[in-house]
Amino acid sequence: MSAASTSLDAPEVSIARDLARRALFISPIFLLIGVAIDGVGGLISSGLALALVAFNFFLGAKIISRAIAISLNTLYGAVLFGYLIRLGLMAVAVLIVRNADWFATVPFAITLLITHLGLLIWETKHVSLSLAFPGVMPAKPSTDNFQE
Repeated sequence: MSAASTSLDAPEVSIARDLARRALFISPIFLLIGVAIDGVGGLISSGLALALVAFNFFLGAKIISRAIAISLNTLYGAVLFGYLIRLGLMAVAVLIVRNADWFATVPFAITLLITHLGLLIWETKHVSLSLAFPGVMPAKPSTDNFQE
């Protein structure tokens, strides 16, 4: 099994994928809030924030899945420095667009903060903390067709 296929099947990648799916589900709400606050600029700014959130989760998951294959100490360093690098990348993204005519700070900040924290809180209800099913909990089987 190659490292690429292993990292795609990793629990942290499946959790990031589930977080991105949930972000797509709630994105219309934040896009509408962006439009309501600042028109088209708010819409684009909220969309940028949603993209940064999804990118941040996926990049964090990829860093973890690559580092754990090397060693536990590598994982510790990768998580710490990966967080700093991801935070820096988001700061650079904001610095690049902050003076653009279309950029709206308030919808961007609201979307970025609420989706980061809200999605993580929402995801905690769906993460399995067992070794049997690491990552996202499997769906519960339906009891409608149960026969003894």
